[in-house]
Amino acid sequence: MKSKPPEPCPCGRPLSYAACCGRHHAGVPAADAESLMRSRYSAYVLGLEDYLLATWHASTRPAALDLELGPQPKWLGLEVRARTKTDDTADDTATVEFVARCRVGGRAQRLHELSRFVREAGRWYYVDAATD
Repeated sequence: MKSKPPEPCPCGRPLSYAACCGRHHAGVPAADAESLMRSRYSAYVLGLEDYLLATWHASTRPAALDLELGPQPKWLGLEVRARTKTDDTADDTATVEFVARCRVGGRAQRLHELSRFVREAGRWYYVDAATD
């Protein structure tokens, strides 16, 4: 009997979900802001609202996301365009620019975002973003 190949990670890295974002969803802290951003994209794909809220900085975190309300997007892909550390002395802040593509109600959409992240007590958190 052939074993089923591992599921690819939704974030687009050439790894299995378990070896990539799945480990972050299971509690392993992301090593850097890009890894956190990718794991958050995968959490949106998989509907993991608890993970999204837990990785959102307390200063900007909403009370709930209600992902199940409204039309459900079908996420199509993620492209990371740039990543930068914004605090050279402590390496505790960073930005990640990305484009996420999805289809909602049959219409293709893209989200172009420059996300800000901060590291506190060894964990990265999403703070906020500028979109176009």
